[in-house]
Formats: sequence, C-alpha cells, structure tokens
Amino acid sequence: MSTAGTQTTPKRKPKRPPRLYFNLRSPFSWMGLRQLEERFPQAPEVIEYVPYWDPDEQTVAALDERGSGFHYTQMSKAKHLYILQDTKRLSARFGYPMAWPVDIDPWWERPHLAWLRARHLGRERAFYAAVTEARWERGENICDADVLRRVAESAGFDGEEMLAAAYDPELRAEGVDALAAAYDDDVFGIPYFKVGRHRFWGLDRVDAFLDELIPALAKAAGPTGSAEPAGTAPATPPEVPADLVDQVGAYDSDSAGGCG
Repeated sequence: MSTAGTQTTPKRKPKRPPRLYFNLRSPFSWMGLRQLEERFPQAPEVIEYVPYWDPDEQTVAALDERGSGFHYTQMSKAKHLYILQDTKRLSARFGYPMAWPVDIDPWWERPHLAWLRARHLGRERAFYAAVTEARWERGENICDADVLRRVAESAGFDGEEMLAAAYDPELRAEGVDALAAAYDDDVFGIPYFKVGRHRFWGLDRVDAFLDELIPALAKAAGPTGSAEPAGTAPATPPEVPADLVDQVGAYDSDSAGGCG
C-alpha cells in the first residue's frame, strides 16, 4: 500500500505541570511552602513537588556521569549569619514558632530519599509535616539516623524502612533524576517555582508565582473551572484541571527532582 502523499501528524509534547523545588534544609523553603499552602491549599494537588538537596559524593558522581550538574554554591559565613537574623525576623512576622537546628555532619540524602520513599507510599505530606516540625519547631537534626527513625515512627512509618531509603539503588537513581531535573530547570536556590516558562525564586516570590499559576490553572480547566487562593475560593473546592489529572496521579511513582 502506497504511503506517498500521506502526512504524519507530529506528536505534541505533553504540557508539564507547575513545579515546586523544595528542600528540608532551607528555612526559606519551609516558610515558602507554608505561605504557599496557606494561600492556596490546593497546591499539593496541582503542583509537582520536587526535592532538591546538597548531594553527596555518590550522587555528584552519578550526575557527572549523565552530563548533569548542580548550580547551587555554598554560602559565605557572612551570608549565613545574615540568614540567621533574617529567618528570625520572618518567622516572627509570620507567627511561626521556630528553633534553629544545629546540623552536625549532615547527610541530606537520608531525609530527602526518605521523602521519596514516603511518596511511593502515598504519604509524603505526612512525612514532610513530621520532619519539618522536628527540624524547624524543635531544632532537631533530621539527618541523624536515630532522630529520623523516631520522627518517622511518630508519623506512622516503619522507621527502618525510611532509613533504608538512602541505600536503595532505585531511590538513589530517582534522587539523581530529581537533581538532574533541577539542573535542567536552572534551579540555583530554594524555594524555586516554575509554571510554563515562568520561574520564581525565593520566599518573597510566592505571590508572584500565584499570580502566574492561578490564571494558568483556570485556563487549563476551561470556562467552568476555577482555581483561587485561600480567602477567595468558592465554597466547594475546584476540580483539578482535566489535563493535569493523569500527571498528578503519577507523582506518587514518577522520578521527579539545599538550599536557600
């Protein structure tokens, strides 16, 4: 059968959902996510949350092997001292109780790959709430194995299973995918928000992100859909935009990608 004159329709690349890069180290990430979800409670349903952290030598080698990298650079002592003051001011302004943690030999793969494990279990929100409360409200070292085990168990997880995540080859690979995605998205600090071609960095860009996100979600939802921040939303929570449903459902098992 002749195919002369026939044309093939090019496949359209699926639209990527809005992304939020976060980590468990940065106080700005912690406060930024709280601010986002207080203003827009639907955020976890329509935004892809991607973990981002300071990689260890094994992860750096894996990133190098695939031609990827890591844009973030460690801060100076002067900047660190400024951040100590700034976060105290900000947490007081927002009314968030805060105890500054002391990180001794932190290994950030441990809590972040445990978060990926929790996502596979469909309970990443519970894990995130438990570890951020431990770190930022009680000042605990969540990279410490005993601390993380106890925190995980307090949230209903198997503590040993969560600790084992950092040694799981598949989760390790998924973590590399997460950091490679961050590199491709030009992430250099946290929190980092992306919707379409628009990018927003920092705690003070939450409102700007929402200004771009809300119309984008409303457009995707069509004339009957809506997505409004807290305080202006209708009594019935809006439906997740139809073209995002499949992608949102995949977050529990996909391979998505510390610092502020």
